[in-house]
Amino acid sequence: MVVAALCLIAGLLGVLSSEASAQDVPEPTSLAAAVAKGELPPISERLPNVPRVLPVDSACPADELGGTLNMLAGSAKDTRIMPVFGYARLVGYDTSYKIVPDILESYEVEQGRIFTFHLRPGMKWSDGVPFTAEDFRYFWEDMAKNPKIAKFGIPPELLADGEEPVVTFPNEYTVRYAWAKPNPGFLAALAAATPFDIFRPAHYLKKFNPNYTDPKKVEAKVEKSGQRNWVALHFKKDRAQRNDNPDMPTLQPWMLVTKPPAERLIFARNPYFFRVDQEGRQLPYIDEVALTIANSGLIPAKVANGESDLQAAYLSFANYPFLKRGEKRSNYEVRRWKSGKGAHVALFPNLNAKDPVWRKLLQTADFRRALSLAINRKDINQAIFYGLAEPGGNTVLPGSPFFDPKLRSMWSTYEPDRANEMLDALGLKRSTPGGLRLLPDGREMRIVVETAGESREQSDVLQLVRDDWRKIGIDLLIRESQREIFRNRVKSGATLISVWTGLDNGLATPDTDPGEIVPSTAEQLEWPGYGMWVETHGTGGEKLEETQDLAPLRRLIALRDAWKATLDTDEKTRIWREALRIFADQVFTIGIVSSVDQIVVVSNKLENVPEKGVYNYDPGAFFGIYNPDSFYFACPAIDTADKRR
Repeated sequence: MVVAALCLIAGLLGVLSSEASAQDVPEPTSLAAAVAKGELPPISERLPNVPRVLPVDSACPADELGGTLNMLAGSAKDTRIMPVFGYARLVGYDTSYKIVPDILESYEVEQGRIFTFHLRPGMKWSDGVPFTAEDFRYFWEDMAKNPKIAKFGIPPELLADGEEPVVTFPNEYTVRYAWAKPNPGFLAALAAATPFDIFRPAHYLKKFNPNYTDPKKVEAKVEKSGQRNWVALHFKKDRAQRNDNPDMPTLQPWMLVTKPPAERLIFARNPYFFRVDQEGRQLPYIDEVALTIANSGLIPAKVANGESDLQAAYLSFANYPFLKRGEKRSNYEVRRWKSGKGAHVALFPNLNAKDPVWRKLLQTADFRRALSLAINRKDINQAIFYGLAEPGGNTVLPGSPFFDPKLRSMWSTYEPDRANEMLDALGLKRSTPGGLRLLPDGREMRIVVETAGESREQSDVLQLVRDDWRKIGIDLLIRESQREIFRNRVKSGATLISVWTGLDNGLATPDTDPGEIVPSTAEQLEWPGYGMWVETHGTGGEKLEETQDLAPLRRLIALRDAWKATLDTDEKTRIWREALRIFADQVFTIGIVSSVDQIVVVSNKLENVPEKGVYNYDPGAFFGIYNPDSFYFACPAIDTADKRR
């Protein structure tokens, strides 16, 4: 069976015809001068032959579109959020969470194992160089299959049952990946908020590869950059998702033009961006995005002062009353979008903790269950979330076909007496009546729960959990650190329990890869070592021990393998339901509350931003699924970059 996907949705949206060509469409005002001077080719030469047409329109005349979108960030590393918001992908999710072509003009899938991608002839990178099959060939042959660059071998997204694909390039605008067996997660990986990119700007990266550039010139660049060798230099220049290299060409709607670090980072419009509106006008409507770095704790106050045109990051539900009071004064609207996360706050026991005594306990299901049963979620909901959240475990949401209220409540009711009985049965006796319990080696039970220090809500929740756990004889200590340190400590096994949000995708469907509830990557907080072992095909991380406590993990891995091997929707559904039951019953993560709305502040001058939406990382890319390139400032009151600085 062939599944064909056409990216223009021609009958519904209307496409630029040969009569209504790009030559008839006015230049974006901010680019007109460069075109007139010959510094930039006209729009007819910048757009692909068949651009992607979004079903959007602006009420403004072309010469009144533009302006600067101001946003706030807590770190210069937040440059990486712009490729997420821009959400230009080979294929991407629409607002119904169906995968559709985006950068691709179209694609076909045969038997779930042969993927043929058709590029857009005439499409260009942000520096004007054509985007062709050569960019895919370079990634496949010079990166994915190069052991110097791909140290762990072919990336897992390009393996089906451990086998790599046959990759061919029939012509300049066609790429084909063929596996012997189905690879059902391939398109989802390409559509992700942080996508698996199977292409690179070959013309740019070849400058740092001695196979394409004079080795002496490459060596000079290596020495100048202070890197160890050309591979390290190539890696540094290639970090598109970090978005910290202004020289690297992009396909996103806005491109970084400020060299980090800086207190104000500017992203200028990509003059070769491939999307247009229904009238054929090139997107994005807005000329530039300015990301101002501020202390994360001060961002809500700055937003209330009108310093951001569009803001959700660093705003929590607790800020809602405060931000509402500033609406009229600062000319914005506070909107409440739904969350797509399985839990707003969740605890992650680290099954790969280095401490052998704690490790054995954290790998014991009844210990994790007792910790969960001891938490008074209803009190936490009332105290912190005004009673508007949903107490319960970390599982899929009602919007998913797999939602089962029994899974949400499994081991997440408040039963401290039962929790005490379970801890007693594990031999964890108290030192004195009412005192702390003792570990098998005699140490008092003090659990350090670590956070990335980015959420006041998480810290507030932990304060209440500490009171609850003290009643069952366990002390909770809170350790805050920066995100990178936090992540590294979890991966190294130094962390016992961490706190984060729950499932990224609480809206899973049968076609969603169940990898999030199965050991699959080193980034998973509950089993980073086992995740890395799976991710690297046994060449890194920790191999699963042959113990009864870890038998459920082995079953989860087997279920995901079975999901990858089938094209049958009913079988995928069965697999998902069994995996969710195991995940909930084993309490691999301890969800606290879910269904907490995300606060989104939108300037009254900013148009096309949905009143209601789902603010979710993957799938959704936060604002990305709603195409921020189609947002625009109401005319004629456009604040120019000069006025707004």
